[in-house]
Amino acid sequence: MLPDEPKNIGAAAAASTIGHPIRTFIVVAAAMFMAQLDNLVVTSALPSIQKSLHAGLQGLQWTVSAYTLTFAVFLLTGSTLGDRFGRKRLFTLGLSLFTLASVASALAPDIGSLIAARAVQGLGGAIVVPLTLTLLSAAVRPERRGLAIGGWGALAGLAIALGPVIGGGVVEAASWQWIFWLNVPIGLVLVPVSRFWLTESRGPARRLDLTGTVLASLGLFGVVLGLIRGGSIGWTNPQVLGGFIGGAALLAAFIVQELRSPHPMLPLTLFRSRAFSLVNVASLLMFFGMFGSVFFLIQLFQGVWGYSPLAAGVRILPWTALPMVIAPIAGALSDRIGGRAIVGTGLLIQAVALGWLAAVTTPHVPYAQLIPGLVLGGIGNGMFFAPIANLLFGSVRREQEGIASGVNNALRELGGVLGIAVMGAIFSAHGGYGPTRTLSAAQHFINGLTPAVWTGAALLVVASLAMWLTPRAQAKVYVAAGAGA
Repeated sequence: MLPDEPKNIGAAAAASTIGHPIRTFIVVAAAMFMAQLDNLVVTSALPSIQKSLHAGLQGLQWTVSAYTLTFAVFLLTGSTLGDRFGRKRLFTLGLSLFTLASVASALAPDIGSLIAARAVQGLGGAIVVPLTLTLLSAAVRPERRGLAIGGWGALAGLAIALGPVIGGGVVEAASWQWIFWLNVPIGLVLVPVSRFWLTESRGPARRLDLTGTVLASLGLFGVVLGLIRGGSIGWTNPQVLGGFIGGAALLAAFIVQELRSPHPMLPLTLFRSRAFSLVNVASLLMFFGMFGSVFFLIQLFQGVWGYSPLAAGVRILPWTALPMVIAPIAGALSDRIGGRAIVGTGLLIQAVALGWLAAVTTPHVPYAQLIPGLVLGGIGNGMFFAPIANLLFGSVRREQEGIASGVNNALRELGGVLGIAVMGAIFSAHGGYGPTRTLSAAQHFINGLTPAVWTGAALLVVASLAMWLTPRAQAKVYVAAGAGA
């Protein structure tokens, strides 16, 4: 049986655990894939959920955002708990919670119950995902860490990219409930396996910042509530203004709390590193543009062009399949030349892809005209996920990897929440669901989608600029330091 405290393992004992890195990678990669998959797998089921549970745009937005919002807020708490009480122990707990919440999601009788279950599912995912990276980093020799992290990043990107395809196939073959039922057998296998295959490890013991967690949770909820509700009830409605003002005040209080706290949930000192700051800005904006765009593009394929969930997923394959080829290559190259140029170029390609799709989309556009945008999207997607993890770990000291992983993942998920909320508001301001007196339902939907997707493309250009502003020499030093720590 594997020892509980790897810090105390001697050289001989360490050498005897020959299969440990491989077993660790299998467990954490499967868990991470499952948790990240649920970010977007539900998008293919949105039209079915809308009909089955009689949900409107706000209900659909919260179905996705409830998961990503709790995921974002509690990632740092999950990472802290893992460092303090044992990463394997918390990893197993998070997997159990995620599995139980998947059952509740599948059994949800109405949209409110589904949203609540998705929020709990996001909490479980928030515990699991950051610990996958720190468990893997602790198990792999320094000279192999870049390759292992590249593989981890490739699977993370693949999970997000394949979400709509897998979701579409499952919904068409069975029902939308089965996108959640599929998590259950995986969780039931991974929970006991993780107890035997993973080695316990801990980071620097830190106190929980409960005040910071509450302030961040309520502040973000207020802002997102205002963004989602504003399009339907008006931007000057007291509920919307209250959400914005109250949320902003709570987030300001959160920053003050983090600056004063001896044990902050979000160590703002990390952002003194220009490389760390720009990597996180790029990550947030990448998820902003991608999540918001995919949210509407999936509905476009099904609701406007009339494709079945599986047919829609198949037609998005140029976007979803290419990362399987591009991501491993990008991860390996990042060990040699650094990830700055790779990620910066990938984000720019992704921006061009969204711009293309926004420009050519009409109610009757031939599918062939969409293919260039989908192909470019797949290339850009693959160039982002693998190198960004290596860049992130290269920008901090080894003992900061756990909290850095939590910060980056939290900001990514926050970007997704804001992307769906902001682009949803733009969509509602220019278009919507259903016909009007002068427009067909298809044209009304596309009138909202086009400016929303253009917004996503513009923010991906900003994300690319953030990566190019990362100091070239500094980025290479950090990557080398991360690989040899």
